[in-house]
Amino acid sequence: MYLSGLVLKDRDVLVVGGGQVAERRVPRLLAAGAMVRLVSPVLTPNLTALAADNAFAWTSRPFTDTDLDVAWYALALTDDPDANAAVAAGAEARRIFCVRADAAEGGSAWTPASGTTGEATIGVVSTAGPRAAARARDAAVAALALDPDTDAPAGWVTLVGGGPGDPGLLTVAGLRALRAADVVAYDRLAPVSVLAEACPDAHLIDVGKVPHGPFTPQEAINALLIEHARAGRRVVRLKGGDSFVFGRGGEEWQACAEAGVPVRVVPGVSSAVAGPALAGIPVTHRGLSQGFTVVSAHVPPGDPRSDVAWEALARSGTTLVILMGVGTLEAVCRTLVSAGLPPHTPAAVIADAARPTMRVVRGDVATIAAAAREAGIAPPAITVIGAVAGIALANAHPST
Repeated sequence: MYLSGLVLKDRDVLVVGGGQVAERRVPRLLAAGAMVRLVSPVLTPNLTALAADNAFAWTSRPFTDTDLDVAWYALALTDDPDANAAVAAGAEARRIFCVRADAAEGGSAWTPASGTTGEATIGVVSTAGPRAAARARDAAVAALALDPDTDAPAGWVTLVGGGPGDPGLLTVAGLRALRAADVVAYDRLAPVSVLAEACPDAHLIDVGKVPHGPFTPQEAINALLIEHARAGRRVVRLKGGDSFVFGRGGEEWQACAEAGVPVRVVPGVSSAVAGPALAGIPVTHRGLSQGFTVVSAHVPPGDPRSDVAWEALARSGTTLVILMGVGTLEAVCRTLVSAGLPPHTPAAVIADAARPTMRVVRGDVATIAAAAREAGIAPPAITVIGAVAGIALANAHPST
């Protein structure tokens, strides 16, 4: 095996298969700048969400040989050996390097067990199989800086806040816990590219909640965590942001505690603060804001399920950071203005914070809902209302 690093930026990469293996590989390919085309009749919910965001091009059908015509690199990731063999054979005929997930020797390239430390990326391949490669990877990373959390006790659940989406914003402790996990329960807001850091035989469970799409009830998630922990496994619940900022981490901890399952916590970087910061908006700023309030707007003002005192927030003089409020933003802004917040108060919406698809829409409290709607903003997005939203720090993400 001759090791080499592929420069895939702006180059066509064909991925055949839309299951969990593809879910591990595609985010890494996108992070490398590849122009990914994915061919599969079905996708996992997380891949479906990425496709909806135009992160890659999806063709919903089985593989055909002509799919390889413009590819620089191909990955055969289906659970059908015949389909994978057809991809590998077509790639061989065109002199395109191809990874075959089900039978490494049947392809012309292997995906290494990879890890990062500092500015180094470490990749290991092994004829003894992926688990041996992962052990060697872990040893190499540990020698440089970061070892897996081998002290993580079996039978425990670790709640890991994954940060706002950029894998680089996952904490060191979170990455160590992920590498040691036997089971990882994750959702679409977690930095899914870091799943490639998990052990090759770790059981990955998608428990995502896609708006108006596939939905895993919280009770079912709690039951999964408890079931696997009771079986003596190291369980990681990987979430986006911080587990305790509208992440329902408290509910999961409570359910585990009631079942006699011990819990550890790895705090995460909350999108409520990180998203505005990445857009060049400080949530507090001397002379402009002496505080900030983070609220959920998953239900609008006036709804019987809402217990937010919007009228009081309008008079608070502090920055408002609104999560889960894309669909209710117009009602929120109307309520704030009617309660006395000046209509010209600056406002901004940050969509896909910390992701390659991040966008920022600016306006004021009277216009921001319409501006976000015209820009086609969809969840996940954060709204900032207050004087600080008028700041545009140098070198921040460009606004629309």
